[in-house]
Amino acid sequence: MQYEGLLEEIRQLLDGRRWKEVRARIEELPNQDIAELILRLEKSRRIFLFKLLPRPRASEVFSYLSGDNQDALLQDMTDHETRELVAALTPDDRTALFQELPAEATQRLLELLPPGAQREARELLGYPAESVGRLMTPEYIAVRADWTVERCLQHIRGQRERAETVNVIYVTDRTGRLLDALTIRRFIVADPATRVEALMDYHAISIDAAEDREKAVAMVQRYDMTALPVVDTEGVLLGTVTPDDVMDVAEAEATEDFQKVGGVGVLNFSMRDANMGRLYRRRVGWLVLLVFINMLGGEIIALFEATIQATVVLVTFLPLVIDTGGNAGTQSATLMVRALATGDVRARDWLRLWGKEAGVSIALGTTVAVAVWALGLYRGGPEVAWVVALAMLAVVFMGSMIGMLLPFGLQRLSLDPATASAPLITSIADIGGIVIYFAIAAALLDPTL
Repeated sequence: MQYEGLLEEIRQLLDGRRWKEVRARIEELPNQDIAELILRLEKSRRIFLFKLLPRPRASEVFSYLSGDNQDALLQDMTDHETRELVAALTPDDRTALFQELPAEATQRLLELLPPGAQREARELLGYPAESVGRLMTPEYIAVRADWTVERCLQHIRGQRERAETVNVIYVTDRTGRLLDALTIRRFIVADPATRVEALMDYHAISIDAAEDREKAVAMVQRYDMTALPVVDTEGVLLGTVTPDDVMDVAEAEATEDFQKVGGVGVLNFSMRDANMGRLYRRRVGWLVLLVFINMLGGEIIALFEATIQATVVLVTFLPLVIDTGGNAGTQSATLMVRALATGDVRARDWLRLWGKEAGVSIALGTTVAVAVWALGLYRGGPEVAWVVALAMLAVVFMGSMIGMLLPFGLQRLSLDPATASAPLITSIADIGGIVIYFAIAAALLDPTL
């Protein structure tokens, strides 16, 4: 949709306190578009637009806002307004809100909830931060194997408002253990007198509540599920994970990996609303660390001062050689980090992938070595040409090996492979490239050095 014209119109209507016209203007908009409008409005106007929403829509629109903007809106609301809004959120959206807020704010909101919702929220928050338990909603529809289809349909109609989805109906025993998961279509087309056990194949796919949420994403994608049941260690059904939650997790994990690879850490806030100080603090740590790492490169160059003085033309090729090594390492690391994140490869595959990457890196190094040999010949003669070509082959191989092995090493240490950021790999490859380049130069140009 075109926001700019609508934004200006909404601003004018809000400034003129023409509340009825604002309501009429946004009434037909999807909830996602209203959330986008709120984000684009100035902070002083956001709360006015939000408070004009009908109560049922307010909670739905609220769930599409970022954590920072949700917190800002809540601070401008009364306790009564906050209680109604937070209580109306679905359990998974409520949990997502609570885990984004400071502990003090979460405690205050919990105390505002009705006892039942408060108990439910505390149970979900009791799961580990990155677990499936934090992601699931405990609102689902379950039936018994000995029920008839007619009885099940009556039960589904009576429970449809409390369940987040009715696409999948779960079959449990009297203790709550999951027996099967059946699509609603199976009930609609079956004879009303048929018992549920006749429709079952006992092949329900489920996930433990303590598992990492990335595993839930992988399972939903692998089995093309519309809802993933969540169970405890004894197989008792606790809740479900729906596709919208999975998409949010997939987006968050991909964004997190991109940010880590870029060497800026995890930016768990909106770039649109972030102030300069916050962005500075997130980025300065890596840059300062890399400055000290790169200072080592300068010290290494000083060790080869005699070689440089004897053949000054070597300096003109230094940026080319070390940058190529860093670029090769970044390419390799990007491929490995993404493959590990998607489950395409496992830690045990490192040796096979190492052999493959070694072959590819030698081929790449040979190609760029041939490309720069002629330039070296033109600028410094045959000896310089061979130095540059051999150095190029060596640094491409070295950079590729670092980029490929570092993510696997980090995973073995139970660290996020995405921590193998491009700046880190580039800096390591730069230092290695300097050593390789000048060592080859010293050996070929003046063996007496």
